[in-house]
Amino acid sequence: MAGVVTRVGAKVTQFKPGDEVYARVDTDRMGAFAEYVAVKEAAVAPKPASHTMEEAASLPLVALTAWQTLRDVGQLQPGQRVLIHAGSGGVGTVAIQLAKHWGAFVATTTSTANVEWVQQLGADRVIDYKKEAFENVLEGYDLVLDTLGGEALDKSFQVLKAGGKVVSVAGPPDPQFAKDQGMNWLLQQVMGVLSFRVRRLAKKHQASYSFFLMHPSGAQLRELGALLDASIMRPVVDRTFPFEATKEALDYLETGRAKGKVVITLS
Repeated sequence: MAGVVTRVGAKVTQFKPGDEVYARVDTDRMGAFAEYVAVKEAAVAPKPASHTMEEAASLPLVALTAWQTLRDVGQLQPGQRVLIHAGSGGVGTVAIQLAKHWGAFVATTTSTANVEWVQQLGADRVIDYKKEAFENVLEGYDLVLDTLGGEALDKSFQVLKAGGKVVSVAGPPDPQFAKDQGMNWLLQQVMGVLSFRVRRLAKKHQASYSFFLMHPSGAQLRELGALLDASIMRPVVDRTFPFEATKEALDYLETGRAKGKVVITLS
């Protein structure tokens, strides 16, 4: 989300009414579109000055997901090789740019129509999934960012070198995720059952598996904003819809044809 601050709490020191900001709201405030929302100060950052509200609004969810999966969980280092699934999607478009900025060799999967486009975003190796099977042409990778789940997740372990990692935002939650979320012992065991097959597959390939759910971070959005204002990265907005056409926007998303993000705007 992006917008203008209308009111601040008594202990807020970094923002004032009238400031243009962007943020990812906390989990307990997700689930609906709204004209106003209360957000914790720690989740908010100044809107990148060189970009529109629509462009800024497209970024927090996908950018924080890409940042945290690649850097915080995946521990991506310069010179390493990373496979990013669905490079033309919301997370993929940002993850490609971040990984390249951090000095990695980037492979991605996409459809024929988007091959040249993801190359322009910085991908070094593009696999057209309509013509090639990524597991047959890639090997020796350090990290896979999985946004698809299912068969794509299972096959991702085949491209890793020993000690490699798969970080998924679409696969089954694992016990460590449950523990990090503060879930009780019983739920941790449930997550263990749900992810048992995938974790066993990871062990077979001498790799590791992690399920990850992003968390709000104004500090990381500030860093991202600096990259955007320096033209090191750019947002990718497919289409915008007015607030009154929210249903149509969701219908469009369900087609699976969006390149980048779809944004709902308020007049």
